[in-house]
Amino acid sequence: MTTTMPKESVDAMTPLERSVYFNAQRYYTPGHEGWPRVATPGAPNKFLMISADCHVNEPPNLWVERIDEKYRHRLPRIEVDGSGVKWSITEGHHPMKLRDLKMEGEDLERSKVGKGDPEERLRDHARDGIDAEIMFPNRGLNMWATPDPLFSQAQCRVYNDYCWETFGAYYDRLSPLAAVNTGDIDSAITEVQRTAKLGFRGLTLPCKPMWGPGGSDDPNYNDPEYDRLWGCIQDTGMPMTFHVSTGKDPRGAKGHGGAVINYVIHSLAPTAEPIVILCSSGILDRFPGLKFASIEAGIGWVPWMLRAMDEAYEHHHFWVFPKLKMLPSEYYRANGAASFQEDPPGVDLMRSHGLSDNFMWANDYPHHEGSWPHSEAAIERHMGQLSDEERGKVLGLNAARFFNFDVEKLVSYR
Repeated sequence: MTTTMPKESVDAMTPLERSVYFNAQRYYTPGHEGWPRVATPGAPNKFLMISADCHVNEPPNLWVERIDEKYRHRLPRIEVDGSGVKWSITEGHHPMKLRDLKMEGEDLERSKVGKGDPEERLRDHARDGIDAEIMFPNRGLNMWATPDPLFSQAQCRVYNDYCWETFGAYYDRLSPLAAVNTGDIDSAITEVQRTAKLGFRGLTLPCKPMWGPGGSDDPNYNDPEYDRLWGCIQDTGMPMTFHVSTGKDPRGAKGHGGAVINYVIHSLAPTAEPIVILCSSGILDRFPGLKFASIEAGIGWVPWMLRAMDEAYEHHHFWVFPKLKMLPSEYYRANGAASFQEDPPGVDLMRSHGLSDNFMWANDYPHHEGSWPHSEAAIERHMGQLSDEERGKVLGLNAARFFNFDVEKLVSYR
């Protein structure tokens, strides 16, 4: 369902009218007639539903109160210029002008949920049919936005401690992943081992170990020096994830169409790089126990990526080093995964490309691009062509296997 309206008509709307108009598409559903199981909250035949990508709205003063004093003056902040304009200042980002956005209706509701109250999150998820969630930072996505890996690691430690203190008692259902900066390998290994002992079920790493656009001389994950980190992660048994917008400034374009350009090109697309590295550089021959996933980057590009990797490996074999035990696509199918919200092209291609065990659905709570609290309708719009078994894998069983959830325990909470 596509929303179209003349620009002049949209501009004339009040914030509430815009909210009603643009959110109307969330309600559309062809229904679930003939489905043995459904995504209806509270239904006795509901699928196990694990959202593989949600976010926690951390307290705004979290890092200011907890970080080492020597780093405090470098934390993200808001500055006001001589004209009274507010700017968001983050060490690795371009300054971003803050706009006073007026939200109403569902847009306002989404902007107010997702905080660090476990009971509130459980109520919100029950409303949407979610049995468990994997959680990523919100403000904390800026933790990697610095060329200084030790400053970044200090922020990650603060975030990890907060998450375990807040959600540790609920970790069987509400599961933030441990954030780790990988620019400094020694401190990364220390934090991986520390959070594994705490009980985290997985890791979230930046898409590039060094923040920024990068060059061929910058350290990257295909550098053999990273074998120390891969060995450590494999020993813990924790899967690792790469979330969008954690490798370089995702605001690379300005002005006309910038919001769309930045989302597609500077946020989503760079997430493919660490996945291609893992599948093509021999890492998985040396560390076959590693599991990895791209998060919030969609799935429609995955079949193309698999074919492109294999084409390069086979047709450019005279340049390719090292020689691998399998094709790059085979490593992905054995060890990789990807989360998505609503991605009809990816769902359409899933079966024909043998990826029903690799894709994990998410409602992206509480972000505006997610489906909360209308996930049932979103699932019915885009998964009608799948079999009941395929829907079951994508909606929860793949994530349960990848992140090691106890399925019987999750079902017992209903």
